[in-house]
Amino acid sequence: MKSKRITAFLMTAALMLSMTACNGGSGSSSESGSDSGAASAEQETAAATEEPAASDGDSYTIGICQMLEHPALDAATEGFQDACKEKFGEDKVEFDLQNAQGEQAMCSTIANNFVSADVDLILANATLPLQTAAQATSDIPIIGTSITDYATALEISDWTGATGVNISGTSDLAPIEEQAAMTIELLPDVKTVGILYCSAEPNSKYQAELYAEAMKEENVECKEFTAADSNEIQSVVTSAIEQCDALYIPTDNTMASNTDIVKNICVPAKIPVIAGEEGLCAGCGIATLSISYYDIGYKAGEMAYNVLADGADISTMEIESAPNVTKKYNDEICKELGITVPDDYEMVETSEE
Repeated sequence: MKSKRITAFLMTAALMLSMTACNGGSGSSSESGSDSGAASAEQETAAATEEPAASDGDSYTIGICQMLEHPALDAATEGFQDACKEKFGEDKVEFDLQNAQGEQAMCSTIANNFVSADVDLILANATLPLQTAAQATSDIPIIGTSITDYATALEISDWTGATGVNISGTSDLAPIEEQAAMTIELLPDVKTVGILYCSAEPNSKYQAELYAEAMKEENVECKEFTAADSNEIQSVVTSAIEQCDALYIPTDNTMASNTDIVKNICVPAKIPVIAGEEGLCAGCGIATLSISYYDIGYKAGEMAYNVLADGADISTMEIESAPNVTKKYNDEICKELGITVPDDYEMVETSEE
């Protein structure tokens, strides 16, 4: 953009010198003619210097790396794009949306390709995309969304609320203490809860620890059951239901992609599942304290505008959280397990509806 402005300035200067030389060498030029030429030069100067700045300076390319296809992550991406289109203008922002299909190697490839393409900003939708983008560049601003805890994901020990580097974004962490209270509200006789998550997802472990601590206050024992990948889920869930009265699954991408496996084991065994987010609840849970992934994606889009258009310092931008949470329940599974929910719960939408 700077080179175009310099070129425009030089062209305009040359034009003005040329016109001055012509006017100075012509004895028939009147004073009014000279004024007219100056006005014309000023108009051409404005056209040459302002138009390129407007067309270049207001146009941006944003690379989006989404971990995998999932209703929650899809909603976050949609919210982000909607906010950007509204804030920048649809014709001023272009998205390069890439799906990593749940693979870490693919996340790295996508992030490196974004850096090579010199995109203006990267949206990292989920933890692995955030981590690989952070490894790929310390210059291009990175906005994260659907990240539970940035300090854990980025291994920041002295957390202050902002990362201090080229990264900010929104968190999908729902109030864990309230999820624990929901468990007791719906399952007052529960004695042992199995916490199920993928060991490769550090944010899931973070939630598991918070949930276990909250349940300890309720005199309920928690046991952790982890699967390294989707191939281990069936055996791990089978082991968990033999030892526990109920299961809790935090926001976990691996589990969210395999809710059918969890449901097909837990429902016949009459083991209820408390879910960390709405997609999990729709697939295999009885209830969740849900945030809106569209809303946190939208907020991330607003943050992207602040960085690119307003020049905000991303390193000092504090991580934003979901503004509201909602109690939701899975009507089908609750009926099958004979669980009655209070009136302040909303029914979650399932694929069958």
